Amino acid sequence: MDTLSYKTVSANKNTVNKEWVLVDADGQALGRLASEVAKLLRGKHKPNFTPHVDCGDNVIITNAAKIRLTGNKWEDKTYIRHTGYPGGQRSLNASELFAKDPARIVEKAVKGMLPKNKLGAQLFRNLKVYAGAEHDQEAQKPKTINLNDKK
Repeated sequence: MDTLSYKTVSANKNTVNKEWVLVDADGQALGRLASEVAKLLRGKHKPNFTPHVDCGDNVIITNAAKIRLTGNKWEDKTYIRHTGYPGGQRSLNASELFAKDPARIVEKAVKGMLPKNKLGAQLFRNLKVYAGAEHDQEAQKPKTINLNDKK
């Protein structure tokens, strides 16, 4: 019997195959979209997934302005930040943050589903979110993925 078939292959940054993926957020629920995008960024959909290596794809999300939130989340969901000064805690609800920058809601949702370490910061750099349908990565020839078909 061939003993090479029993070897565990661990990916590294030289052997990993990164692709560009385009995801349309039109009509998608925020959390469900974010969890699928986090899987794509992490590389968990690939057979050579290695937990400590950036083996995921580069993801482009378009139409972030057409995202869906269920229930009363537009008014009840709060995003808290701190200025760094005493008494500097600031908060916005989802509708206020959406009015400022619709892409930031999607970015925050995806970032919260990535690891909280250096690898998570590196994975987050592989995400590009656009409020409209146009994006700047046509030269990379991204492959379009329909998240409704993944179910």
